[in-house]
Amino acid sequence: MVATSTQGLIKRLGPGVITGAADDDPSGIATYSQAGAHAGFGLLWTVVLTWPLMVAVQSVSARIGRVTGRGLAANMCRAFPRPVVLGLVLLLFVANTINIGADLAAMGAAMAMVVGGGQIVFTFVFAIASVLAIVFIPYSRYVGFLKYLTFSLFAYVGVVFTAHIDWRAVGMGALVPTFALDKDTLMLIVAILGTTISPYLFFWQSSQEVEEEEGDDEAGPLTDKPEQAPRELTRIGWETAIGMGMSNLVAFFIILTTAATLHANGKTDIESTQQAAEALKPIAGDAAFLLFS
Repeated sequence: MVATSTQGLIKRLGPGVITGAADDDPSGIATYSQAGAHAGFGLLWTVVLTWPLMVAVQSVSARIGRVTGRGLAANMCRAFPRPVVLGLVLLLFVANTINIGADLAAMGAAMAMVVGGGQIVFTFVFAIASVLAIVFIPYSRYVGFLKYLTFSLFAYVGVVFTAHIDWRAVGMGALVPTFALDKDTLMLIVAILGTTISPYLFFWQSSQEVEEEEGDDEAGPLTDKPEQAPRELTRIGWETAIGMGMSNLVAFFIILTTAATLHANGKTDIESTQQAAEALKPIAGDAAFLLFS
């Protein structure tokens, strides 16, 4: 009975949860690792603060897609002059290209660390595999795979059991906003806000809602089927809250782990997840090394 209920809940989860998981990409993990290593528990409050902000903006984006049956870009074309929309989309394209490149490079480097070999080769393999999956795997199957893959992120929560945690300091860091007024700390705060509340996620979740609606013969834009509105808008609300909560919980524990291990042992200058993995291995063991690599 419990298993059936759990499977039913997982089946109902969709765009909100996948979007939240996408927020914890390799570049985001690197940023959270840097925050924990540099400031210890002192910046935990940032991921607590951003959760309601993420829920608000992602819920609006998802509702726009579900109500109109169009993604954000298509709706913007109806509200703004075409040159303005093209300019915004171009900026987003450039930012996304850089972000995807950084993520693929990080994945290639991680695989090279774990199994050996050349980083560039693995980077190209991941890039080609991702493109082929998107092009040839039907959305209904692909999204199911992504949905279950999101739960692998909770492995980061388990890393805390490899280190001694001062939970009082954790509580203070999470609930009492404090930070040093120096360049590195301020840049880290900006980086956390930027990697957590990312514009591409607005477009992603809105487009996913459209894909979900188009893949269901009984569904349709809520402007055409208003009787579905109470159920669908309620689903978007709780699903987005869960998805963003999962995203920030993972970010919270990444900061917590690197603070309790790297920062506590004087390793405060981390620039990538690879450096975090290498520094964590002698402190927290192979489990932490594999997760951060």
